[in-house]
Amino acid sequence: MESKSGFMKDAQILSTFPELAPAADSGSADTPRQKRVLVIDACQTGVVLRAVLFVEVCAGVAVGFASQGMADWMVRVALVTGGALPAALAWVLLVCTTKRVLARLPAALQWATAVLLGAVAGLYGCAMLTWSGLVGSPPWVASACSGALLSSLLVTALVLRSKGQMPAHTSARLAELQSRIRPHFLFNTLNSAIALVRAEPAKAEAVLEDLSDLFREALNDSGEPVSLADEINLARHYLAIEKVRFGDRLRVQWTLDPAADGAKLPPLLLQPLVENAINHGVEPSALGADVRISTQRRGSIVVIKVTNTVPNGQGVAGQGLALRNVRERLALLHDVQGQFRSGLKDGVYQVRVEVPL
Repeated sequence: MESKSGFMKDAQILSTFPELAPAADSGSADTPRQKRVLVIDACQTGVVLRAVLFVEVCAGVAVGFASQGMADWMVRVALVTGGALPAALAWVLLVCTTKRVLARLPAALQWATAVLLGAVAGLYGCAMLTWSGLVGSPPWVASACSGALLSSLLVTALVLRSKGQMPAHTSARLAELQSRIRPHFLFNTLNSAIALVRAEPAKAEAVLEDLSDLFREALNDSGEPVSLADEINLARHYLAIEKVRFGDRLRVQWTLDPAADGAKLPPLLLQPLVENAINHGVEPSALGADVRISTQRRGSIVVIKVTNTVPNGQGVAGQGLALRNVRERLALLHDVQGQFRSGLKDGVYQVRVEVPL
């Protein structure tokens, strides 16, 4: 009876794994996700700046062919900017506000709609020049064609950037999955659970449940951004496992701001930073280390910090890969609005991440 009860208990623990979406369901759910990959996301500061700069460069090059000299070129650029700049900002605003509608369309219609909005923006820029009296005979057709052409180039750049997330995300996903199931982490966790089975069975079950949550998240290939609250919850599971292994050597301090929980992050972004702090702070030190995770909302920005003391105040080699993965994935999601810094100061290694709320 005891073995049967133990088997049933183990089955309950392992039953968390089948909660992963089955293959058939994941296949059907991939279609909307693939559409979202092709959504032209113009609601980012970096995209706005690049769009304006691109249009200005194109305007400067175009008027150069008709200019008689530097002074004439500057006058013509100023004149064209009076229509091109409002048109570029109008296109960004239109694409940003209609993003949800575009997400429901097939890829070809998304492209066509964005190009059509570019033509409308071109007409708007021409109307601005006409209304201000800067042009006598409005070039309506040329303005619409120019807007459509420039918007098609911008759409191409945005879609290529969106597709560029896929290799980086896949690489990071494989790296994180490998860290989840690498032999020494898995064996240490299982050995910790085995050691607790007789003395503290409830604690052993908790360790296995934490491990199953880590596996579930590592195998979840949605690629969609997650909330900071979800990342914190996952980091807690990981730290609970490592606390059993390291005991008093691992000293964790949480300083969390509930107002920051809604910030969006790439999946599995916080946990590698915490794992990095343990591998290079706690594991090599006989005295252990202090690990601190803090979040804070500052206006429209959320600041995330992960710090750890290091042995003898010396930096440990080998931290570059995990940090580089985090930095690249953060840049792909938030562009210039996402900031990542790391460094060693006074015997404490700190990673600081800033993301928009």
